[in-house]
Amino acid sequence: MSSDIILNNLLNPAVLFFFLGLIAVFIKSDLEVPQPIPKFLSLYLLLSIGLKGGIELSHSGINAHVLTTLGIAVLTSFVIPVYTFFILKKRVNIYDAGAIAATYGSISAVTFITATAFLKDLDVSYGGHMVAAMALMESPAIIVGVLLINIYTNGGQQKMGYGSILKEALTNGSVVLILGSLIIGILGGSKTATALEPFTGGIFKGMLAFFLLDMGLLAGKRIRALRSAGSFLIVFSLMIPIFNAAVGIALCTLFHINTGDALLLVVLLASASYIAVPAAIRLTVPEANPGLYVPMSLAITFPFNIIIGIPTYYYIINWLN
Repeated sequence: MSSDIILNNLLNPAVLFFFLGLIAVFIKSDLEVPQPIPKFLSLYLLLSIGLKGGIELSHSGINAHVLTTLGIAVLTSFVIPVYTFFILKKRVNIYDAGAIAATYGSISAVTFITATAFLKDLDVSYGGHMVAAMALMESPAIIVGVLLINIYTNGGQQKMGYGSILKEALTNGSVVLILGSLIIGILGGSKTATALEPFTGGIFKGMLAFFLLDMGLLAGKRIRALRSAGSFLIVFSLMIPIFNAAVGIALCTLFHINTGDALLLVVLLASASYIAVPAAIRLTVPEANPGLYVPMSLAITFPFNIIIGIPTYYYIINWLN
Protein backbone atom coordinates (compact mmCIF):
# COMPACT_ATOMS: atom_id res chain seq x y z
CA MET A 1 0.00 0.00 0.00
CA SER A 2 2.71 2.49 1.02
CA SER A 3 4.82 1.58 -2.03
CA ASP A 4 1.83 2.26 -4.31
CA ILE A 5 1.30 5.70 -2.75
CA ILE A 6 5.00 6.56 -3.12
CA LEU A 7 5.05 5.32 -6.72
CA ASN A 8 1.96 7.34 -7.60
CA ASN A 9 3.56 10.42 -6.07
CA LEU A 10 6.77 9.82 -8.04
CA LEU A 11 4.71 9.67 -11.23
CA ASN A 12 2.90 12.91 -10.40
CA PRO A 13 3.66 15.34 -13.29
CA ALA A 14 4.77 18.12 -10.93
CA VAL A 15 7.26 15.82 -9.16
CA LEU A 16 8.51 14.51 -12.51
CA PHE A 17 9.25 18.08 -13.59
CA PHE A 18 11.34 18.46 -10.42
CA PHE A 19 13.37 15.43 -11.53
CA LEU A 20 13.69 16.97 -14.99
CA GLY A 21 15.28 20.05 -13.43
CA LEU A 22 17.75 17.89 -11.49
CA ILE A 23 18.67 15.88 -14.59
CA ALA A 24 19.17 19.06 -16.62
CA VAL A 25 21.78 20.25 -14.11
CA PHE A 26 23.56 16.89 -13.92
CA ILE A 27 23.91 16.65 -17.71
CA LYS A 28 25.04 20.30 -17.82
CA SER A 29 22.12 21.45 -19.96
CA ASP A 30 21.59 25.18 -20.52
CA LEU A 31 17.92 24.82 -19.50
CA GLU A 32 16.83 27.62 -17.16
CA VAL A 33 13.71 29.48 -16.08
CA PRO A 34 14.60 33.16 -16.57
CA GLN A 35 13.97 35.74 -13.89
CA PRO A 36 11.55 37.09 -12.82
CA ILE A 37 9.34 34.11 -13.79
CA PRO A 38 10.26 32.00 -10.70
CA LYS A 39 9.33 34.92 -8.45
CA PHE A 40 5.98 35.27 -10.22
CA LEU A 41 5.30 31.53 -9.89
CA SER A 42 6.08 31.66 -6.17
CA LEU A 43 3.73 34.60 -5.65
CA TYR A 44 1.03 32.90 -7.72
CA LEU A 45 1.16 29.68 -5.68
CA LEU A 46 1.03 31.56 -2.37
CA LEU A 47 -1.89 33.69 -3.59
CA SER A 48 -3.83 30.64 -4.82
CA ILE A 49 -3.37 28.56 -1.70
CA GLY A 50 -4.11 31.55 0.54
CA LEU A 51 -7.39 32.26 -1.24
CA LYS A 52 -8.38 28.59 -1.15
CA GLY A 53 -7.68 28.45 2.58
CA GLY A 54 -9.67 31.60 3.24
CA ILE A 55 -12.64 30.35 1.24
CA GLU A 56 -12.63 27.03 3.11
CA LEU A 57 -12.28 28.83 6.44
CA SER A 58 -15.25 31.06 5.60
CA HIS A 59 -17.34 27.90 5.33
CA SER A 60 -16.04 26.03 8.38
CA GLY A 61 -15.49 28.92 10.81
CA ILE A 62 -13.38 28.82 14.00
CA ASN A 63 -13.98 25.90 16.37
CA ALA A 64 -12.11 23.83 18.99
CA HIS A 65 -10.48 21.67 16.30
CA VAL A 66 -9.17 24.72 14.47
CA LEU A 67 -7.80 26.29 17.66
CA THR A 68 -6.15 23.03 18.72
CA THR A 69 -4.44 22.62 15.36
CA LEU A 70 -3.22 26.22 15.31
CA GLY A 71 -1.99 25.86 18.88
CA ILE A 72 0.07 22.78 17.98
CA ALA A 73 1.47 24.58 14.93
CA VAL A 74 2.62 27.65 16.88
CA LEU A 75 3.99 25.69 19.85
CA THR A 76 6.08 23.36 17.71
CA SER A 77 7.45 26.27 15.67
CA PHE A 78 8.99 27.57 18.92
CA VAL A 79 10.16 24.20 20.25
CA ILE A 80 11.73 22.63 17.13
CA PRO A 81 14.49 25.24 16.68
CA VAL A 82 15.47 24.88 20.36
CA TYR A 83 16.29 21.16 20.34
CA THR A 84 17.67 21.44 16.81
CA PHE A 85 20.09 24.12 17.99
CA PHE A 86 21.41 22.01 20.87
CA ILE A 87 21.96 19.03 18.58
CA LEU A 88 23.86 21.15 16.07
CA LYS A 89 26.00 23.31 18.34
CA LYS A 90 28.13 20.28 19.22
CA ARG A 91 29.16 19.90 15.59
CA VAL A 92 29.09 23.39 14.04
CA ASN A 93 29.70 26.93 15.31
CA ILE A 94 26.99 28.85 17.17
CA TYR A 95 26.10 31.08 14.20
CA ASP A 96 25.56 28.15 11.86
CA ALA A 97 23.73 26.16 14.54
CA GLY A 98 21.27 29.02 15.07
CA ALA A 99 20.78 29.60 11.35
CA ILE A 100 20.15 25.91 10.63
CA ALA A 101 17.86 25.65 13.67
CA ALA A 102 15.80 28.59 12.37
CA THR A 103 15.70 26.99 8.92
CA TYR A 104 14.32 23.69 10.22
CA GLY A 105 12.02 25.33 12.74
CA SER A 106 10.35 27.33 9.98
CA ILE A 107 8.44 25.92 7.02
CA SER A 108 8.53 25.44 3.26
CA ALA A 109 5.43 26.88 1.59
CA VAL A 110 6.17 24.95 -1.63
CA THR A 111 6.31 21.62 0.26
CA PHE A 112 2.97 22.53 1.84
CA ILE A 113 1.46 23.41 -1.54
CA THR A 114 2.75 20.14 -3.03
CA ALA A 115 1.07 18.29 -0.15
CA THR A 116 -2.26 20.04 -0.83
CA ALA A 117 -2.02 18.92 -4.48
CA PHE A 118 -1.28 15.37 -3.24
CA LEU A 119 -4.41 15.43 -1.07
CA LYS A 120 -6.49 16.81 -3.93
CA ASP A 121 -5.40 13.93 -6.16
CA LEU A 122 -6.54 11.49 -3.46
CA ASP A 123 -9.78 13.46 -2.92
CA VAL A 124 -8.93 13.99 0.76
CA SER A 125 -10.26 17.22 2.27
CA TYR A 126 -8.44 19.57 4.63
CA GLY A 127 -9.38 22.72 6.54
CA GLY A 128 -8.70 26.23 5.35
CA HIS A 129 -7.16 27.01 8.72
CA MET A 130 -4.10 24.99 7.70
CA VAL A 131 -3.07 27.92 5.51
CA ALA A 132 -3.20 30.11 8.61
CA ALA A 133 -1.09 27.52 10.42
CA MET A 134 1.51 27.74 7.67
CA ALA A 135 1.66 31.53 7.94
CA LEU A 136 1.88 31.46 11.74
CA MET A 137 4.75 28.94 11.70
CA GLU A 138 7.03 30.88 9.39
CA SER A 139 8.29 33.58 11.76
CA PRO A 140 8.73 32.21 15.34
CA ALA A 141 11.74 30.06 14.41
CA ILE A 142 13.62 33.11 13.15
CA ILE A 143 13.16 34.83 16.51
CA VAL A 144 14.21 31.71 18.44
CA GLY A 145 17.25 31.08 16.24
CA VAL A 146 18.54 34.65 16.59
CA LEU A 147 17.80 34.64 20.34
CA LEU A 148 19.83 31.45 20.86
CA ILE A 149 22.74 32.85 18.85
CA ASN A 150 22.73 36.02 20.92
CA ILE A 151 22.59 34.14 24.23
CA TYR A 152 25.57 31.96 23.36
CA THR A 153 27.73 34.61 21.68
CA ASN A 154 26.92 37.96 23.27
CA GLY A 155 25.66 37.07 26.72
CA GLY A 156 22.14 37.96 25.65
CA GLN A 157 23.06 41.34 24.20
CA GLN A 158 21.51 41.22 20.73
CA LYS A 159 22.95 43.16 17.81
CA MET A 160 19.51 43.92 16.46
CA GLY A 161 16.38 44.61 18.50
CA TYR A 162 13.84 41.79 18.63
CA GLY A 163 11.17 44.23 17.55
CA SER A 164 13.14 44.84 14.36
CA ILE A 165 13.64 41.11 13.84
CA LEU A 166 9.92 40.48 14.36
CA LYS A 167 9.02 43.28 11.96
CA GLU A 168 11.38 41.84 9.34
CA ALA A 169 9.82 38.39 9.75
CA LEU A 170 6.20 39.57 9.67
CA THR A 171 6.63 41.96 6.74
CA ASN A 172 8.32 39.30 4.62
CA GLY A 173 6.56 39.26 1.25
CA SER A 174 5.45 35.62 1.46
CA VAL A 175 3.89 36.13 4.90
CA VAL A 176 2.06 39.30 3.80
CA LEU A 177 0.73 37.64 0.64
CA ILE A 178 -0.41 34.41 2.28
CA LEU A 179 -2.16 36.20 5.16
CA GLY A 180 -3.64 38.83 2.86
CA SER A 181 -4.96 36.21 0.45
CA LEU A 182 -6.37 34.23 3.37
CA ILE A 183 -8.29 37.28 4.62
CA ILE A 184 -9.56 38.10 1.12
CA GLY A 185 -10.76 34.50 0.77
CA ILE A 186 -12.58 34.70 4.11
CA LEU A 187 -14.26 38.00 3.22
CA GLY A 188 -15.26 36.96 -0.31
CA GLY A 189 -16.14 33.31 0.31
CA SER A 190 -17.42 31.35 -2.68
CA LYS A 191 -17.80 34.54 -4.74
CA THR A 192 -14.02 34.93 -4.71
CA ALA A 193 -13.52 31.42 -6.07
CA THR A 194 -16.02 32.02 -8.87
CA ALA A 195 -14.57 35.41 -9.76
CA LEU A 196 -10.97 34.17 -10.04
CA GLU A 197 -11.58 30.80 -11.68
CA PRO A 198 -9.71 29.36 -13.58
CA PHE A 199 -6.75 31.55 -12.55
CA THR A 200 -6.52 30.18 -9.00
CA GLY A 201 -7.92 26.71 -9.72
CA GLY A 202 -7.78 25.31 -13.21
CA ILE A 203 -4.18 26.24 -13.99
CA PHE A 204 -2.80 25.60 -10.50
CA LYS A 205 -1.20 22.22 -11.22
CA GLY A 206 0.47 23.50 -14.38
CA MET A 207 1.96 26.43 -12.47
CA LEU A 208 3.13 24.07 -9.71
CA ALA A 209 4.84 21.83 -12.29
CA PHE A 210 6.63 24.82 -13.80
CA PHE A 211 7.71 26.02 -10.37
CA LEU A 212 9.04 22.58 -9.36
CA LEU A 213 11.03 22.47 -12.60
CA ASP A 214 12.80 25.62 -11.44
CA MET A 215 13.22 24.13 -7.95
CA GLY A 216 14.85 21.07 -9.50
CA LEU A 217 17.29 23.27 -11.40
CA LEU A 218 18.10 25.25 -8.25
CA ALA A 219 18.44 22.16 -6.04
CA GLY A 220 20.79 20.51 -8.54
CA LYS A 221 23.07 23.55 -8.42
CA ARG A 222 22.94 23.91 -4.63
CA ILE A 223 23.65 20.26 -3.78
CA ARG A 224 27.27 20.64 -4.88
CA ALA A 225 27.85 23.16 -2.08
CA LEU A 226 27.30 20.43 0.51
CA ARG A 227 30.34 18.39 -0.54
CA SER A 228 32.54 20.32 1.88
CA ALA A 229 29.99 20.20 4.71
CA GLY A 230 30.72 16.65 5.79
CA SER A 231 28.46 13.66 6.23
CA PHE A 232 26.94 14.83 9.54
CA LEU A 233 24.95 17.72 8.04
CA ILE A 234 23.83 15.61 5.09
CA VAL A 235 22.54 12.86 7.42
CA PHE A 236 21.01 15.53 9.66
CA SER A 237 19.11 16.99 6.67
CA LEU A 238 17.43 13.61 6.20
CA MET A 239 16.93 12.56 9.82
CA ILE A 240 15.57 15.76 11.40
CA PRO A 241 12.52 15.95 9.07
CA ILE A 242 11.76 12.31 9.88
CA PHE A 243 12.01 13.02 13.62
CA ASN A 244 9.90 16.18 13.37
CA ALA A 245 7.32 14.30 11.31
CA ALA A 246 7.18 11.58 13.98
CA VAL A 247 6.53 14.25 16.62
CA GLY A 248 3.78 15.70 14.43
CA ILE A 249 2.15 12.33 13.81
CA ALA A 250 2.16 11.58 17.55
CA LEU A 251 0.54 14.95 18.35
CA CYS A 252 -2.07 14.57 15.59
CA THR A 253 -2.96 11.09 16.85
CA LEU A 254 -3.15 12.30 20.47
CA PHE A 255 -5.46 15.20 19.59
CA HIS A 256 -7.46 13.28 16.94
CA ILE A 257 -6.63 15.58 14.04
CA ASN A 258 -8.30 14.39 10.82
CA THR A 259 -6.19 12.85 8.05
CA GLY A 260 -6.02 15.83 5.67
CA ASP A 261 -5.18 18.38 8.36
CA ALA A 262 -2.76 15.95 10.01
CA LEU A 263 -0.77 15.42 6.83
CA LEU A 264 -0.41 19.16 6.22
CA LEU A 265 0.61 19.81 9.83
CA VAL A 266 3.17 16.99 9.72
CA VAL A 267 4.54 18.28 6.41
CA LEU A 268 4.92 21.76 7.93
CA LEU A 269 6.85 20.32 10.88
CA ALA A 270 9.05 18.18 8.62
CA SER A 271 9.84 20.90 6.10
CA ALA A 272 12.57 23.53 6.17
CA SER A 273 12.58 27.10 4.90
CA TYR A 274 14.78 28.10 1.96
CA ILE A 275 13.21 31.49 1.20
CA ALA A 276 12.01 33.43 4.27
CA VAL A 277 14.62 32.28 6.79
CA PRO A 278 17.68 32.75 4.54
CA ALA A 279 16.48 36.28 3.73
CA ALA A 280 16.07 37.15 7.42
CA ILE A 281 19.21 35.35 8.64
CA ARG A 282 21.35 36.99 5.99
CA LEU A 283 20.30 40.35 7.45
CA THR A 284 20.39 39.54 11.17
CA VAL A 285 23.21 36.96 11.37
CA PRO A 286 25.66 37.67 8.54
CA GLU A 287 28.26 35.44 10.28
CA ALA A 288 26.22 32.31 9.46
CA ASN A 289 27.23 30.43 6.33
CA PRO A 290 24.40 30.30 3.73
CA GLY A 291 26.43 27.63 1.93
CA LEU A 292 25.24 25.26 4.67
CA TYR A 293 21.65 26.07 5.63
CA VAL A 294 20.37 26.87 2.12
CA PRO A 295 21.54 23.68 0.33
CA MET A 296 20.60 21.53 3.34
CA SER A 297 16.97 22.65 3.15
CA LEU A 298 16.67 23.07 -0.60
CA ALA A 299 18.85 20.30 -2.03
CA ILE A 300 18.22 17.52 0.50
CA THR A 301 15.21 18.06 2.80
CA PHE A 302 12.91 19.56 0.14
CA PRO A 303 13.38 16.73 -2.43
CA PHE A 304 13.14 14.10 0.31
CA ASN A 305 9.81 15.47 1.50
CA ILE A 306 8.12 15.88 -1.88
CA ILE A 307 9.35 12.53 -3.25
CA ILE A 308 9.26 10.17 -0.26
CA GLY A 309 8.12 12.11 2.81
CA ILE A 310 4.63 13.26 1.81
CA PRO A 311 3.30 9.84 0.68
CA THR A 312 5.00 8.07 3.60
CA TYR A 313 3.61 10.46 6.20
CA TYR A 314 0.15 10.08 4.62
CA TYR A 315 0.32 6.29 4.73
CA ILE A 316 1.30 6.27 8.42
CA ILE A 317 -1.36 8.84 9.38
CA ASN A 318 -4.03 6.97 7.41
CA TRP A 319 -2.99 3.67 8.99
CA LEU A 320 -3.12 5.11 12.51
CA ASN A 321 -6.55 6.63 11.88
